[in-house]
Amino acid sequence: MFFMPRHKKVDHAYESALVCSAVRYAPFMKDGTTLEKLNAVKYVFLRHLSEPRDNSLRLIVEEAVVNHSGVVHPSLTELAEISKDALPIESIKGCKTFELYWKHCAAYLVTEELVGSNAVEGYEDEVFSGKIFRVYTTSHFLDHLARDTGGHVEPLQHYKLICLNHLIDIAAYAPPEIQVIEAHSERESDGPPPYIT
Repeated sequence: MFFMPRHKKVDHAYESALVCSAVRYAPFMKDGTTLEKLNAVKYVFLRHLSEPRDNSLRLIVEEAVVNHSGVVHPSLTELAEISKDALPIESIKGCKTFELYWKHCAAYLVTEELVGSNAVEGYEDEVFSGKIFRVYTTSHFLDHLARDTGGHVEPLQHYKLICLNHLIDIAAYAPPEIQVIEAHSERESDGPPPYIT
């Protein structure tokens, strides 16, 4: 869980800008506009992962924000004291939902976010661009694939999605189609609990 004390000075204008008006559908744009929207959000949750066809990959991620009107209800009594002045990080009305679709991918790896490599600056020997959606030119994942796989028809590109609940590494021959899909609807009561800040 992540915690942000209520008394910490927060740029509310910046946080409010993250909660934008609902977008019903914005098609994939070759100019990178939708990718820029994805990399502009501060947090995302992985909500869905599937393989619609063999060797394809579809991810649904939902924007999350610090909810200044939310209340934290810790699941463990041990966390009650340190979370009493905390704010939840969660998806609320107005948060964007993104779909990423690779027609063909060679490999993907889903890692629990606490044990994965997601440092803001990354490792010294890795080279990437992007924030939430990273594109690597040099990475440990590419090194692993070079050692342990073969028969690739084209050079592999490494993409990484940094979510609050998972890290997803994808090796593919082409970038994904990215679109903004139907906006957030109120989370079901049995949905995942919010992160805490």
